[in-house]
Amino acid sequence: MARIFITGSTDGLGAMAARLLLDEGHRVVLHARNAARAADAHAAMPDTQAIVTGDLAGIAAMRDVAAQVNALGHFDAVIHNAGIGYREPRRVETEDGLPQVFAINVLAPYVLTALIEKPARLVYLSSGMHHGSRANLDDLTWTQRP
Repeated sequence: MARIFITGSTDGLGAMAARLLLDEGHRVVLHARNAARAADAHAAMPDTQAIVTGDLAGIAAMRDVAAQVNALGHFDAVIHNAGIGYREPRRVETEDGLPQVFAINVLAPYVLTALIEKPARLVYLSSGMHHGSRANLDDLTWTQRP
């Protein structure tokens, strides 16, 4: 069976994927934003192999999450599921000066892919937002538009 790391796996699609994979006998490592969410995830899925923690809104935390994952050894697959953006009423800036949605949804999967030992398979989950909007490369960090 495969060894799989899933970001954003304490609830929603990430938790559902983790539960399905665990039920099929795979070895799964979860990711939680903080210790409280990790404890809740462990209570819900005690058969998980491990849980790494870190808020993917910050570049330092992204690096730390990658280091935690690498310390656990090689993975067969990484599922990039962590994401936000449906309930944010305004642009929230991270400690790095980036929009939180950009940091978590775009930069974090890139940084983790670059820093985690390369698995055989990478899976990126995303929204369907690209179907109803146009890319505006003039303002990637949303400083000029609402």
